[in-house]
Amino acid sequence: MKELINLGLSDQVVKWLEARGIKKLYPPQAEALKTGVLKGENLVMATPTASGKTLIAVLAALRQAENGYKTLYLTPLKAIASEKYAELRELSSLGVRVAISTGDYDSADPWLADYDIIITTNEKADSLIRHNAPWLRDVGLIVADEIHLISSEERGPTLEILLTRLMRDLPGAQIIALSATISNADELAEWIGARVVKSEWRPVPLREGVYYNGIIEFSDGELLRVPVRHGGLIDLTLDTITSGGQVLIFRSTRRSAVSSASKLAPHIERCLTEEERQELRRVSGEVAKLGEDRVTQELARQISMGAAFHHAGLTYQARKMVEDAFRERLIKVIVATPTLAAGVNVPARRVLIPDMYRFNVRLGYSEPIPILEYKQFAGRAGRPGYDEYGEAIILASSRRAAEEFMEIYIRGKPELIRSKLDNEGALRSHVLAAFATGLASQLGELEDFISTTFYAHTVGAGRVRGVVKRIYRYLLDSGFIERLGNRVVATPLGKRVSELYIDPLSAETILTLLRELNGEGEDFQYLQIIARTDDMPKLPVYRSERREWERLFEAWRRKMHPAFDTDYLYYEDWILSLREFKTAMLLWDWINEVGEERLVETYRVGPGDIYSYVQAARWVAYAAYELSKLERELECHFPRLNKLYRRIEHGVKEELLELTAIPGVGRVRARILYLHGYRSLEDLASANVEKLSKIHGIGPETAKKIIEYASLRGS
Repeated sequence: MKELINLGLSDQVVKWLEARGIKKLYPPQAEALKTGVLKGENLVMATPTASGKTLIAVLAALRQAENGYKTLYLTPLKAIASEKYAELRELSSLGVRVAISTGDYDSADPWLADYDIIITTNEKADSLIRHNAPWLRDVGLIVADEIHLISSEERGPTLEILLTRLMRDLPGAQIIALSATISNADELAEWIGARVVKSEWRPVPLREGVYYNGIIEFSDGELLRVPVRHGGLIDLTLDTITSGGQVLIFRSTRRSAVSSASKLAPHIERCLTEEERQELRRVSGEVAKLGEDRVTQELARQISMGAAFHHAGLTYQARKMVEDAFRERLIKVIVATPTLAAGVNVPARRVLIPDMYRFNVRLGYSEPIPILEYKQFAGRAGRPGYDEYGEAIILASSRRAAEEFMEIYIRGKPELIRSKLDNEGALRSHVLAAFATGLASQLGELEDFISTTFYAHTVGAGRVRGVVKRIYRYLLDSGFIERLGNRVVATPLGKRVSELYIDPLSAETILTLLRELNGEGEDFQYLQIIARTDDMPKLPVYRSERREWERLFEAWRRKMHPAFDTDYLYYEDWILSLREFKTAMLLWDWINEVGEERLVETYRVGPGDIYSYVQAARWVAYAAYELSKLERELECHFPRLNKLYRRIEHGVKEELLELTAIPGVGRVRARILYLHGYRSLEDLASANVEKLSKIHGIGPETAKKIIEYASLRGS
């Protein structure tokens, strides 16, 4: 306790820490506090997983709250934001109000003004800036979690532009950047103007090794023999589980993750106690209720035996149940795709990595995974409070491969964090936002802003200036920005596109294809427009199913948007059009209430994938609805687009939209109510609670809430 008091923390905060079992700081934490982080100094903290980085950010946030300032806590994924929110909302006992905001990019979220710590995704924070959220000026601390993702082609540009913008708009705000793995932390810190804390210290020591032919060779030269019985993956897993540990396995594809977990499950089941079997059956039953599709049911089956797979094809609820059961030490092994290593806190005694190569779809061949990615995997090994050590083990198929993996991955250093800002597609939206929000009013001012990015700091602004100029000319020619005297400003169209948080190229696609329709379009034609935009991910068309999708394409030609009913000169264009068609068909079936189980089978996706496609489509449809208001000749489209984006959101036919507006009434309950004669809020407002509660899937409590809502809104 004396150590904590000497840090200058208030008695209230010290008591709060002690109530959570924190009586002494870890060495990296103590080192971080010596940098002056509680006095407002910027900090880059590059220390291993579970070394206490979040606590440093929390202490700094508490100090900012004492001084009347807010903290903006940036995360790369919604799952991480949710995890941080669950962790930090305990601060309410100190009078600190914590909020989370990760959705609805077309809002300034004024309600966040009432909170002290605001947790968002990077994209949501970027959209808040575009909407000029007034409360942002009260931010005194910016926490950038997983800062190494600046080097991600997909997420890096938004994070980098966001931080550059925040440093410019809030010059007095403190910045704390966190990561488990940054080789060039000094370079990053120089850009931010921060002190650096780098450490390899971990609360649970990490042993790294390579397994080949029944032997694990660790980096210190120690050899550990593992009895060869069922194959390396199973033998290494059972070796840990039988001694009371848990295992994380990272596979490169969803299929291999599911397959590996399925093979492991019967072996793990034999190691379970009767009490564990009962608890796992309970968890399995809860998971099975989430969906009747084969993916969810297979997961439930595996969980009942103590194993599980984990990938983005699962719903958020299913993934969370797997993580929670693993933390409770019921599930003994999770076989995951790399997304689990992106920050979700699920440590295990042993981490196994059998796939050191991954197929690159764009290049058409397999390539080695980055060292940085391996280090992220390895960092999950070792459970504080449970394990005396953690083990990260690469599986090799030959002696030569084992030697290479040892030298490259275990003894090697992670790649330097490098900016991906020279990507024209990623920059388009940010360049438009600069003019839409008044950040720049001339090309020169835009270039000056770009010269303050991490990209310019590390490699110079020369190359990215060329990219910026091309985007500038495109925005000017396409009517998103215009010259007014010696100033450049966003047009009403450009400003709205920026607020809607879509790629200007997507907006151009929407407007062009809407104009090509002769009057009001059909719903399927609108879905095709959505599927063609750059903001809408496209379903893959596998070789084995290509002929069937080509047949369906021909059968639907008469119902298509004119732009799709054409002959394709190039094979690549034809395949892309097939993918767009398949994506539009998924959305078509979704809004026509086709069951999730059938969607999973027909489109070869997971339940979580359906959710992702629906979320993206709903947002693009909403953007199309908003854009259709901006041109008189497009006004004929917005009544149908207004209904369409809400149908996509709920997955229903038009007749159920009124019912799905009721909280807790989804597409299934709404259809059941409709079939029982409850077809409007007026019908439900006059319903009898006892009668309504007898309908399958409703119940007394739900019936009461439905009637209360209907009475309030229907009056």
